[in-house]
Amino acid sequence: MTTPPAPAIAIDLGFRFLRVARTSAEGTPELVDLSGTVRGEGLPTPAEIRGNREAALSLAYSKYCERFGTPGQVVLVVPPGGQAVAPEVAGMPRPRLLDTPHAVLALLRHAGTPIARRLLVCDLGASAAGVTECAVVGGAVAVAPPAPSPGADGGYGAAFDKAVLEGVGLPHDDPDVLRELGEGRAQNARRIEVTLDRMAAHPDRAADTVLHELAGQEITAGLVFRALGRLTDGFDQALEGLPGAPATGPDPSRTPVIAVGGVARSRALLRHLTGRLGRPVPLPHGTDPALAAVFGAALVAGGHIDPADRYPHAVAVCVHRTVVGRPRDEELLISPPGTLEPGGATVFAEADGERLRVRTGPADGTGGREVRILVRAAGTGTAAPVGVVTIPPSGDGARFYVGVRLATDGTARLVLEPLDEPLDRGRPDAHTAGNRRPVQPPPTEFPLGVLPADPQPEARSDPPPDTQGART
Repeated sequence: MTTPPAPAIAIDLGFRFLRVARTSAEGTPELVDLSGTVRGEGLPTPAEIRGNREAALSLAYSKYCERFGTPGQVVLVVPPGGQAVAPEVAGMPRPRLLDTPHAVLALLRHAGTPIARRLLVCDLGASAAGVTECAVVGGAVAVAPPAPSPGADGGYGAAFDKAVLEGVGLPHDDPDVLRELGEGRAQNARRIEVTLDRMAAHPDRAADTVLHELAGQEITAGLVFRALGRLTDGFDQALEGLPGAPATGPDPSRTPVIAVGGVARSRALLRHLTGRLGRPVPLPHGTDPALAAVFGAALVAGGHIDPADRYPHAVAVCVHRTVVGRPRDEELLISPPGTLEPGGATVFAEADGERLRVRTGPADGTGGREVRILVRAAGTGTAAPVGVVTIPPSGDGARFYVGVRLATDGTARLVLEPLDEPLDRGRPDAHTAGNRRPVQPPPTEFPLGVLPADPQPEARSDPPPDTQGART
């Protein structure tokens, strides 16, 4: 009898809840019921480990293993650009990192939701609000990590809860109080929505209306309405770092927006978001916005949808060759579109299946050389500059392979790997003492930052002339 493969799971380490999901036999994503799980939310994150991703992951993983055994694969949801290395947890398979925008878009793509070429993903959680610009090209999604925005004391949604609870003299970090607050909102959602809509036009009207009770205290509309300013102001701050964000109402030719995270349950906040960016794209099958990311990651973990997180554009470097004694400027393709994978292997420049060899400096080996890196948009070929790196000179005759690597945090590296040249070209079997070949020096990496999600034309199409000689 063949043992069935261990299930794959996805984990989302939230500020308030640790969520573990997997797909059912029918391929539908669902939360895993762990010991201590709050229905529809996940496992409450202990206050003492909030912000400690390694401790939070260890807790979520151990709780899963206690009940279901070791999973076959783990996909870990991370903020865009926020996690360069996966936390190490004893006994856990090396997790595959997937940022929130890719996880959310995996959920929509699996459901067949039409995806625009350019869109915004608003991640509105307990700890922070972030708006990420995404570009969909040729089946892949490129993301531009959001600029960090100043957060309110105590987070984003958590700061809103704190203001409400302190307004009635209740502790803001008591798990039982927070759970009862969430239940009160869910049970009175329609009442809260109608009352806050009325107060949007007339703030003084209905301010004394009791929306629900919590631990014997009355939660009034006026209290919630005043605390709501923390959410709307925080969202506006997140938009400040977004190029082209409208200052007032939505542009008729607006970029589609997707709102996820626990705070996206708030109809009052969504009304404010709609006024700034337009009405959000509905999540498939009425998915709870707090669960959208972990559900999309579960679909990826189960092999139901490709993560589409490979960089969709080509990366090239401006090089120089000497042909018949004359210098000539060229563009050397390093990675074709769709070949760079976050956390994946370095992609090297090739021709006819063989890696190309390059030199890194002038023949006399003096001084460094500035090398321009650019990307070319898939489909259009539009060139956009990435930056300039200074390559130090190497020894006479030294050759390298040139490549690009994409880290899991979305940043790229230019890689120079020394060739493993024979020690004696006349005697390939010649070795050093002990008949051992010396260890090759490790590759050298040069940071390139975040590659552009939607390349824009560069001001100058031709690289500057160079007269220093051989291919660089």
